[in-house]
Amino acid sequence: MKPAVTYELLHECKQTGARRGIVHTPHGDIQTPVFMPVGTQATVKSVTPEELKEEVKAEIILANTYHLYLRPGHELVKQAGGLHSFMHWNRPILTDSGGFQVFSLGDLRKITEEGVEFKSYLDGSKHFLSPEKVMEIENALGADIIMAFDECAPFPSSYEYTKNSMERTTRWAKRCKDSTKRDDQALFGIIQGGFYKDLRQKSLEDLVQLDFPGYAIGGISVGEPKEEFLDILNYVGPKLPKDKPRYLMGVGTPDYLIEAAMAGIDMCDCVLPTRIARNGTAMTWNGKVVIRNATYEKDFEPLDNECDCYTCKNYTRAYIRHLIKCNEILGIRLLSIHNLRFLTMLMERVKIEIEMDNLKTFRDEFYKKYGYTKE
Repeated sequence: MKPAVTYELLHECKQTGARRGIVHTPHGDIQTPVFMPVGTQATVKSVTPEELKEEVKAEIILANTYHLYLRPGHELVKQAGGLHSFMHWNRPILTDSGGFQVFSLGDLRKITEEGVEFKSYLDGSKHFLSPEKVMEIENALGADIIMAFDECAPFPSSYEYTKNSMERTTRWAKRCKDSTKRDDQALFGIIQGGFYKDLRQKSLEDLVQLDFPGYAIGGISVGEPKEEFLDILNYVGPKLPKDKPRYLMGVGTPDYLIEAAMAGIDMCDCVLPTRIARNGTAMTWNGKVVIRNATYEKDFEPLDNECDCYTCKNYTRAYIRHLIKCNEILGIRLLSIHNLRFLTMLMERVKIEIEMDNLKTFRDEFYKKYGYTKE
């Protein structure tokens, strides 16, 4: 039987090895490398599905297993016809497993071989997630791509802790594969191992033996210095199977997205663009714009003259600053649309640079313009 999700390689950048490809899914094709907006609770905050399609030009979005399990409940979503129907989105969806959210609970959770016991952040009620339970939830939600339940080791962690965590993630991945019930979903395995290359290598080898239709790198971009992030990314990324999608979890700054593509990654996601929008910050081709600042009070230019989004075509910095200063919802919506479109535009440009075998040159020019360093 043909897998639900497959990868087609179109071109490899001669400068970097970055991949230009297509991920084929039951709800449409995804041109890669791609940035995926995050819709934690079955909505990308403040942005409608129509805006995501027409203005942001998003090809795939994420939803969160942990949050949707707590409310409204996966059974309700299943009764609604699955996430696609429930949230009025007919393009591909990926659901994460909740592993990172459980990791973020700290003292509110207890990890055992069987799974994770935790207290709800909503009401303090006790819950238990096992690999089998996570598959039940993700099968009910009905996303095209679903993630195996993993343990994300915090940074920093000892070698022994990270080793035990990585090995448990592998055992959980097998249990996830054994218990998933739907053949119209693709279950991706997650490479763990913290910042120890031998553990990353072992995790990769063991998960590749399980033959998942796609693979993710988890457990980086969790607070470590950039040089350590790049070290592990560039070690693991090119080693992932070439004939399957490669996903780097939780990355959304422009520099990390470009570096991910250079390491052969196909898919990235992050809540960052909508989160900083709610704080009054815009991403532009010339760096961040903190629109609350007084310097924009009488600035009647668009947020970004190089952006084609609805916000930049119709509104000025002065107006958006006014909205944000007045706590108007429209200000957050306009910034969210812009930030999301900026990242999808960035990845459109990255795809072109890959096809032209020019991604490293573009990276260096972008860093200089944006004020980034390479380290």
